[in-house]
Amino acid sequence: MCSAEESVEKDNLRSTGLVGLDLALGGGIPRGTVIIVAGTPTDGLDLFGAQFWRGEEEEESEPNGSYLMIDDEPSEKMYDARAVTNQNLPSLVLGERVVLDSLSTIILRDGIDAALDLIRELKKKTQAEDSNVILLLYKGIHTREEEIRLTRAADGYIELLQRITGSEVERMLGIFKMHGLDLPNQLVPYNILADGLELSTTKRVV
Repeated sequence: MCSAEESVEKDNLRSTGLVGLDLALGGGIPRGTVIIVAGTPTDGLDLFGAQFWRGEEEEESEPNGSYLMIDDEPSEKMYDARAVTNQNLPSLVLGERVVLDSLSTIILRDGIDAALDLIRELKKKTQAEDSNVILLLYKGIHTREEEIRLTRAADGYIELLQRITGSEVERMLGIFKMHGLDLPNQLVPYNILADGLELSTTKRVV
């Protein structure tokens, strides 16, 4: 794990499972980091989490990681973490790719300080094991102060943005924090498909 001042070598990046996002990041997210991905239920936030969890594996393959479902009934191969305490959640972080769905539920249930404590514990674990954790965060239900504290605590922050222009829905992905990497200056357009998010790969985002 590198500090914020160090740059990350390309071979120390892990693919996000989204080709266009990997292109924008120069290869993927730094290994050993905790990343917050924020959006609304209609932005495809859960699809993002599932794509990262699966990685580049075929759909029938076993994901190399764990998907900890706190919000809802878990799908196949996901772990039902609805009754797991925050103190025990880090012990369920197994494999290279871990998704926590969602950090918002922890904040609403146990408070912002409990969520920040969990992020600190997850950072220790990911750094020690060279893994990555994606924390899904739902926008519009937390205070601005809480969002700022969460963004500062995490290693990276990605946001799914959506706006309606006339009769069209415009969806964009923004990378606003990623320790060790140069940030792109542009948003990345994306579409929501039945099996996940498709990001524009027509040009490198600079």
